[in-house]
Amino acid sequence: MIDLHCHLLPEVDDGAQTMTDMLAMVEKAKEDGITAIVATPHHNNGHYQNIKANIIDCVEKVNDYLTENNVDFTVLPGQECRITGELLTEYEQDEILTLNHSKYLFIELPSSNVPKYTSKLLYDLQLNGLIPVIVHPERNRELMEHPDKLYRLVEQGALTQITAASVIGLFGKKIKSFTDEIIDANLSHFIASDAHNVTNRSFHLRAAYDRIQQEFSEELVYFYSENAEYVIRDEYIMKEHPERIRRRKKFFGIF
Repeated sequence: MIDLHCHLLPEVDDGAQTMTDMLAMVEKAKEDGITAIVATPHHNNGHYQNIKANIIDCVEKVNDYLTENNVDFTVLPGQECRITGELLTEYEQDEILTLNHSKYLFIELPSSNVPKYTSKLLYDLQLNGLIPVIVHPERNRELMEHPDKLYRLVEQGALTQITAASVIGLFGKKIKSFTDEIIDANLSHFIASDAHNVTNRSFHLRAAYDRIQQEFSEELVYFYSENAEYVIRDEYIMKEHPERIRRRKKFFGIF
């Protein structure tokens, strides 16, 4: 099982603070059935700046540390980019890092709103060969109030990644309910942990998959898990069946 979103790298953001913290997170991830993690430190979120070159260097040091300590685990490079008007310029300056050097790029929206330039920026990223992935849309207040806006972004080519903790209700009933709506409307493409530590922000990926299998279908479990593998291999994700698209449109009253 692959976790595409995790704050595992030490001393770069609000995730692991030491190599010991990182190792504890890796051991917890292994207990959860995770075999590889894409480390995605915050970038441009108002508190942390983590450019591509620094992340790659840190991932290399972490993997060396794991090897030296005989820990069989793989950490891959990534980045959680807060959406800004300068994002494309930073990409052209080689400061933006996609998920394991693939075509997939994590985009984080502010927690309270969707900037007016979002649709245009996501379109411009696609014109440059990137596939934007909106992380944890279920925790965005404006999208919760106006889910049709998420529908439009997905219809325009963006993908989304929901959080395992949201699926099992650890962020509260309201977020859990909206997460279920996103899943049921086929507006999500990946599940990841967004883990920051082993206490109050841990992995819960196995529990999320188990709930999806029980409440939705085993097909969706394969859909999410296989899509994560496609990302790290830089392949196109699983295409949706036309019936899934019809359900999504019906959910939002498109026809």
